Amino acid sequence: MLETTMNSSDTTTSNDNIGFVVFISIVATIGGFLFGFDSGVINGTVDGLQKAFNSASAGTGFNVSSMLLGCAVGAFFAGRFADKYGRRTLLIVAAVLFIVSAWGSGIATSSFEFVIYRVLGGLAVGAASVMAPAYISEVSPARYRGMLTSIQQIAIISGLFAAFLSNYLLAGEAAGSTNTLWMNYEAWRWMFWIELVPAFLFFFMLWFIPESPRFLVSSGATDKATQVLTKLQGSEAATLKLAEIKQSLASDHQPRLSDLKEKATGKVRPIVWVGIGLAAFQQLVGINVVFYYGAVLWQAVGFSESDALLINVLSGAISIAACVITLLVIDKIGRKPLLKWGSVGMAITLSVMVIAFLNASQSPDGKLVLGDWGTTALVAANMYVFFFNLSWGPVMWVMLGEMFPNQIRGSGLAVSGLVQWGSNFVITITFPMLLAGIGLAGAYGFYALFALLSVFFVVKLVHETKGKELEHMEG
Repeated sequence: MLETTMNSSDTTTSNDNIGFVVFISIVATIGGFLFGFDSGVINGTVDGLQKAFNSASAGTGFNVSSMLLGCAVGAFFAGRFADKYGRRTLLIVAAVLFIVSAWGSGIATSSFEFVIYRVLGGLAVGAASVMAPAYISEVSPARYRGMLTSIQQIAIISGLFAAFLSNYLLAGEAAGSTNTLWMNYEAWRWMFWIELVPAFLFFFMLWFIPESPRFLVSSGATDKATQVLTKLQGSEAATLKLAEIKQSLASDHQPRLSDLKEKATGKVRPIVWVGIGLAAFQQLVGINVVFYYGAVLWQAVGFSESDALLINVLSGAISIAACVITLLVIDKIGRKPLLKWGSVGMAITLSVMVIAFLNASQSPDGKLVLGDWGTTALVAANMYVFFFNLSWGPVMWVMLGEMFPNQIRGSGLAVSGLVQWGSNFVITITFPMLLAGIGLAGAYGFYALFALLSVFFVVKLVHETKGKELEHMEG
């Protein structure tokens, strides 16, 4: 049976309209770019927020991490609403929220007002984070799916890089993020407003892509699904794929959250626990501490604001390079090997950073002085970023977008997305407190431990999805 399935799949791929698939995948990943930009832009605005809103370390931590509350809610409800209203519809709503958040974060005059706009942006980021990879998975041929879904992470990192670069340039132009720039507004406010350009582009381009054929089938719009599949794969392949999609969906009801439990036992399906584990570990290794607090971290060990922002730009470039490598190899070597060796690399590099921080001395003004360990810490930090973006950064989103059976994909993504952003929130809001309490060495020791644990998680529980059609996913 498997041989027959594989053969039929192979014969239909020759008619794939790969140019159209690539186009709609790129449009969807503009949401990933905004996800990255919205996440990274906060990095260069921390000093501005502290000065503008007169906030202490705990308040600053909440200002920075507030978006993540919206992300958790957005990710959870996006999966459910996408099953009801469609994948593309959710992405359009996300685009509108990106626009409102970018404008509002820049005009905010108080912490409360700022948090409201950041939470709205978080709803958009959460929705885009789960819907973009799911949408791409549902329109892509199996043999290209890993590569095309990996574009999402490249877009995320490109967004981070663009945010880091624009922050650096704007702060340089104003001679500091807290100084006034154009139209007598501080540079940190312009850092948010720059996001309006890609946000409007995303909103406009979404009207030129089709709805997911798998959603159309689940909602009873079979004729529209056939039209989309024909445009994607050709008429012959569309007929076969339509039958497979229908077979993979429950005939008695629309997808719902209760589908995550096994009918016979009432227990949560094993594949859901794997999704939760993947989502949690991606954040527990501490990557977003580097992305959100990179400038603060490097200033804490003696670098100037300008040098710290420049280091962020370097990290962004390294991240993009790593993601490009993943894009080229993921459909050849698979998802699981990348996750495993990425975890090993992160555990080693994080441990080196811990050793460097432990060997640092303290200056009279309270900053760490790395001395001869400075170069080691900088190289280790960037290698850690490299290993993350070679593995868990893109691969987790690839797997979440494809590993769940059709009937539970939206619900599985909802729960996994909630866990991912919830873990992100916990890690982000606790970092300033960890920094003040147990120091950099203690904080990064914590992240190194989870990187090590993730190796065992991948080896024992994660199953390969390379080359499998979405209709053949089990769990």
